[in-house]
Amino acid sequence: MKTYNQNASAARFLLGGIGTGNISLDQNARLCDFELWNLPNKGFRSPYTFFAVRTATACGDVRVKALESQLAPPYTNSHGANAWDIGGLPRFRNSQMQGNYPFVNFTLTDSYMPIEAKLEAFTPLIPLETDDSSLPVASLKYTIKNISDKPLTVSVAGSMSNLCDLKGHDIWTNPFYEHASVNKYVEEGNLRGIHFLTGGNTEKDLDYFEMAMLTPETQNVTHIDLWSTAAWWDGHQDFWNDFMEDGELTPGRNVDGRGNTMHTTKIPVASVCVKKEIAPGQEAEFEFILSWYRPNRAFTWHQHLPVDCSSDECCCKPARSATIRNYYAKFGPPLKTAKYFLDNKPRLEADSRLFANALMTGTLPHYALEAVSANITVIRSTTCFRVEDGTFFGFEGCFNTQGCCDGNCSHVWNYTQTMAYLFPDLERSMRETEFLTETEDDGKMHFRAMQYLNDRKHGYSAATDGQLGTIIRLYRDWKLCGDDAFIKKLWPQAKLALEYAFTHWDMDGDGVMEGEQHNTYDIEFYGASSMLNSIYYAALRAGEEIANYLNDTASAQKYSEIWQKGAKKLDELTFNGEFYVQNIEDVNEYKYQYGKGCLADQLFGQQLAHACGLGYVLNEKNVKSAVHSIFRHNFREGFHDFANVQRTYALGDESGLLLCSWPNGGRPQIPFVYSDEVWTGIEYQVASHLIYEGFVAEGLKIVEACRNRHDGVRRSPWNEVECGNHYARSLASYGVLLALTGFNCDAVGKKLTFSPANKTGDFSAFFCCPAGWGIFHRENGVCRIETLYGDLSEYEICTK
Repeated sequence: MKTYNQNASAARFLLGGIGTGNISLDQNARLCDFELWNLPNKGFRSPYTFFAVRTATACGDVRVKALESQLAPPYTNSHGANAWDIGGLPRFRNSQMQGNYPFVNFTLTDSYMPIEAKLEAFTPLIPLETDDSSLPVASLKYTIKNISDKPLTVSVAGSMSNLCDLKGHDIWTNPFYEHASVNKYVEEGNLRGIHFLTGGNTEKDLDYFEMAMLTPETQNVTHIDLWSTAAWWDGHQDFWNDFMEDGELTPGRNVDGRGNTMHTTKIPVASVCVKKEIAPGQEAEFEFILSWYRPNRAFTWHQHLPVDCSSDECCCKPARSATIRNYYAKFGPPLKTAKYFLDNKPRLEADSRLFANALMTGTLPHYALEAVSANITVIRSTTCFRVEDGTFFGFEGCFNTQGCCDGNCSHVWNYTQTMAYLFPDLERSMRETEFLTETEDDGKMHFRAMQYLNDRKHGYSAATDGQLGTIIRLYRDWKLCGDDAFIKKLWPQAKLALEYAFTHWDMDGDGVMEGEQHNTYDIEFYGASSMLNSIYYAALRAGEEIANYLNDTASAQKYSEIWQKGAKKLDELTFNGEFYVQNIEDVNEYKYQYGKGCLADQLFGQQLAHACGLGYVLNEKNVKSAVHSIFRHNFREGFHDFANVQRTYALGDESGLLLCSWPNGGRPQIPFVYSDEVWTGIEYQVASHLIYEGFVAEGLKIVEACRNRHDGVRRSPWNEVECGNHYARSLASYGVLLALTGFNCDAVGKKLTFSPANKTGDFSAFFCCPAGWGIFHRENGVCRIETLYGDLSEYEICTK
């Protein structure tokens, strides 16, 4: 497990469930990036929100520090570190941060302090248990060890602002509140703490919000339900004085003395403190639970709508006043959610830890497993959300304050594999939206799903790669779940979507699409492209299998004939003896083509076919040559001498895989948009394909380079950016695990197949399917599975 110190200023670890919003922890163990309002909120730190520790000996030696490490430079704010950012509090000199998603661990040390402090934080994440992985909670457990030779009295206090009515703030820590929020101290069962409430909104209002900061401790718990709001930073000073005095908190203290009242504060801050005795060499735990409740969202993708956004010309209809419930609202207000979490914590924590450890142990390279683990955060970031009936939605990614590129974009989510295996019910939800809501009677699928949320139809042409890719994903999801009702329900519309290609892209019926083809590069390719045609052939193969299963043998035979005929012709048109190129007469006739270029995605459909167990849809020999050519020509070890006028995701001495190169010349005057960029999602797609074709070292080299770029200093290990934070395409990383294990699940035929890329020696790795998850072992040539969750007893285990 990688370790990050206090200088890894890019590191941010997300806490929060699926569709709940997030609170993050940075490399200093500071709470940051409060994203609880149905929107991203990168960079926002809740005012005066921190934890602190006080130690005292019997002879009166008192030492107090924030439970954070020293801040890293630069210190360039116009007013220094703002008071509400508590920049001037003493902190631990050294810290170490480790993340094994969904757990993050910190160790804080300081020669001045007689203790070692550790923090473990997590939100439950259990594959296949979607509800238990969708709780709006964050558990923070501080473990304080007495490393001195004297008994210590130790207090840990958590402070937090009420954010329920916060609308904004200026540089002087003057927040703008819609109402006077209410902090209420509560004792309910085995929970003690502060319930943060709105001062004016009702639960029917869009902006209704509640929070809670609680502890399961029942002894020696003290609190301040409201810091002094007298003036300046009196409240913070008073809290610090109170905490230092005796390690307990006293509600209702008065800040005496006369003076002016400039900059009176409206920030309603509260604190909760727990006090314990710790003998030399011993340790004690101090646990806190954060929970939140934002039940409503605007009934549209667009959460930044003005209240009167309802004109006929506005593409963001309906008005902002129309609301829909968030799915996680079913768990109830924060006290109820916290109680559920605490009552079930032994199971929730044990199963989450069982998964985290199972995934990260075994014989696979750590960086490959890290790529899988770290990107699970996308599903639980503000990239994704669920509405009250459970329907799942995903942006492409997140800007700092709003979603980026809405509509379950089919050509981006095409690359993803993680959710299909860990939370297959959510993946099937996307298929239902695509086929049942967004596919027209002529088979055209709107590649941005807008209508379910009462938005207008997406008015663009169909996306060739996205639309055909949904057929392959439908096949995958059906084979994973084995549910006849699912495939029978969706196949009629899916069949229309597949056969739309016959009338719009392969109009002459020769099996090669050559018309205008919109795709994930946000442009249109013209002529014959192996990228799009390979997806076409994999979709036809999937359609062939589904049609045969449903006794539509005529359609199955038709699909089979088309893809086989087309694959042969595509080789003749586009394979140059080394890799596949674009067959287009004049590459500069249209902007944004690639012509003789070596496209990283040139075999995307073949990679999807491998991942779904559909076999080869293109000539095997040519495929192996082409995928290795992608590595040889597109992988760069260093970008010092490379010119890129587009967006930059790899630079300097970093390594990465270009989207396209022109090893034989012929670069267009204006090549396709993004061609000189490096995208992690496509890196994982190519890496997994290399592994499937036997080029394991090359595939792993790409993965390692990708993860080296996310080292906590340059980029966050838990946020792979493309067009936005927590970009969905990075969920292609699970495909690396599928390729390394050769795992395939056929729930229809009740068969699990493993074909590890490492053909000799001992091997072990995590796997998951809708019926359960565990570890596949090969020891001394004997193969077996270790079931850790679910019931796989009905499945035949096959190895290759």
